[in-house]
Amino acid sequence: MEQLSGDILQTKYALDTFYFLVMGAFVMWMAAGFSMLEAGMVRSKNTAEILTKNIVLYSIACIMYMVVGYNIMYGGSASGFLPDALSFGLGGDNATSAVTAGGDDAPYYSTLSDFFFQVVFVATAMSIVSGAVAERMKLWAFFAFAIVFTGFIYPLQGMWKWGGGFLDAAGFSDFAGSGVVHMAGAAAALAGVMLLGARKGKYNKDGSVNAIPGANLPLATLGTFILWMGWFGFNGGSELKVSDVGEANAVAMVFVNTNMAAAGGCVAALIFARLWFGKADLTMALNGALAGLVSITAEPLTPSPEVATLIGAAGGLLVVASIVFMDRKFKIDDPVGAISVHGVVGIWGLLAVVLTNPDATLSAQLMGIGVIFTFVFASSFAVWFAIKAVFGVRVSAEEEYEGLDVGECGLEAYPEFGHKS
Repeated sequence: MEQLSGDILQTKYALDTFYFLVMGAFVMWMAAGFSMLEAGMVRSKNTAEILTKNIVLYSIACIMYMVVGYNIMYGGSASGFLPDALSFGLGGDNATSAVTAGGDDAPYYSTLSDFFFQVVFVATAMSIVSGAVAERMKLWAFFAFAIVFTGFIYPLQGMWKWGGGFLDAAGFSDFAGSGVVHMAGAAAALAGVMLLGARKGKYNKDGSVNAIPGANLPLATLGTFILWMGWFGFNGGSELKVSDVGEANAVAMVFVNTNMAAAGGCVAALIFARLWFGKADLTMALNGALAGLVSITAEPLTPSPEVATLIGAAGGLLVVASIVFMDRKFKIDDPVGAISVHGVVGIWGLLAVVLTNPDATLSAQLMGIGVIFTFVFASSFAVWFAIKAVFGVRVSAEEEYEGLDVGECGLEAYPEFGHKS
């Protein structure tokens, strides 16, 4: 009987580890989604540069989180504010250790599968920054910020909730990262945009706004579908286990609610845009779907599918209003709407937790929102400011006019457009 029990435990361990790795691969595929979405929403002359940003930021995130970030986030913190020690790398026991569950203390997945799942979340947060600062930021200034953000800023605030820090002790609830990932990425993006300024020609002297349409809406739509698919890993993987009946049912609920929130956000945003602008705006529908996904990420388990649809729909309405308001009132030039989708709607997602989760309190959610946003915005602003002082963050007016593909990458994504065959 003992042998049978041991075999069962090994099977559960293998299944949960495999599930974790596959869900991590789903989230990694979101990097392709962000790449396609951003490439579609910028002008063709900046396509190669933004694709370069996306593949390199993913690589930087993986390296920095391995070197120092994972240990900051999950290495332990007696105070709940700062890590107990600053250690480097994933060597030693981490290579073969397992994360253990409660109860009989049976291991239920590999530590390295946990690292892989967590590292792709870091890259997601950094991808949010990429779209917001598109078309006018120096490539290497962006990479310099990515090193600091993925290695230190993101892991520290992540530790406060997911590493057993003071926000977790205070009862702050964030299942898969509406705050830890999405709002954090948006706060870093907002700091960068404020120092960077708007694209040339975006705003007139009288305050009016000039639309700068993206070059490839089919690509942007493909990117949104890829992100939608990847989000099943984002939220579903955050359940952490799948090897018993209760956990399998929970994963199924998370998948359904994630899907329904996205659908609700898409439809609500499209209807709102039609009523407001008189047209069915595809870009608002795309951002509405993403807003629905962000809305449900903080708590995809406790709502019913019907309520999840409504939570996502509220996010879809909110993102349309936020994008317009940010653009027209605050003159915040965000080419892809990332600050609205991930920041404003991320806040809504955290607040929506109290609607369905009886263990969540409004005071704890407000505390988490305030702490994460303030810390990430302030620390990111300081880093952006230092980078600006050392070697600048913005390309020249000539490079911006010519396009960052040529100025920063020395090539064009669509060279045949401007030349005869």
